[in-house]
Amino acid sequence: MSDILASSRAQKLDLQLQTLGPFFRITAKNLETQNELGRAEGLIRFWFGGRVLHLDSVRLRRETLGMERSIFGLGLFIGAVAVRYGFDSGCSTAQLLAINDSDLYHAKLVRFYKRIGFKVVHEVTGSTIGDLAHLLVWGGVGTRMDANVEDLLIKWCTRFKSQN
Repeated sequence: MSDILASSRAQKLDLQLQTLGPFFRITAKNLETQNELGRAEGLIRFWFGGRVLHLDSVRLRRETLGMERSIFGLGLFIGAVAVRYGFDSGCSTAQLLAINDSDLYHAKLVRFYKRIGFKVVHEVTGSTIGDLAHLLVWGGVGTRMDANVEDLLIKWCTRFKSQN
């Protein structure tokens, strides 16, 4: 976690993790302007196979569009804090729903999460009875995706290693 936070500070980002019971929130602020750039929220769920990192929402502000780093770069930092927190909490799996607000953005989101290491589990369209549980848990339609928490850390740890 310290490597992720140090790497974010080098990019002029301040990442904060707040927890309350099983719930967590990660906020990213611009160190120069102190403006909030984005946030992620979720929880640690107990499930049959053990603890699960449930990534409920990631919201990035428009201000990030004019920054040197890409909007997905900021998402990677926020996601790294969430995944590391999940690992530290004993989670073996991370779950999310790539929400389908628009076809173009949804396709980009699914590609981004696949590149990171998530795999498609289920297309939630709301058209079948099997989608009911997903709709209740996630609150929308989109692509349900899972990843192994340890695999994500191994794949991305060098991105956040200190240069010293």
